[in-house]
Amino acid sequence: MNLVKRWAILALAFWLTTFVVSGIQIQDGAWNYFWVAALFGVINTVLGGLLKLFTLPAVILTFGLFIFVINAAMLMLVDRWSDVLTIDKFTSALIGSLIISLISGLTNKIIKRA
Repeated sequence: MNLVKRWAILALAFWLTTFVVSGIQIQDGAWNYFWVAALFGVINTVLGGLLKLFTLPAVILTFGLFIFVINAAMLMLVDRWSDVLTIDKFTSALIGSLIISLISGLTNKIIKRA
């Protein structure tokens, strides 16, 4: 059940991000948001973990800010592998990764307290 909650929170984060960042679009339909969230979760789990490990010196030197660059790269990869997500440029992906991280992190903390 915890996985389903986190998946729904990530889909909500993508939905809110498309409103805030004009360079990120997801085709209409709730299932498209869930599809993008699932694909992002899988890619971020598999490849993101390896990238974070290999770029650990850069993450340490930037006090963890390089993680947002890695998440933006994962967003661009989801854009490449998915037909329903469109990201115009890397800057949009970087801002989107910041927003998605904030929304999903805050929402997960609120749900854990409840």
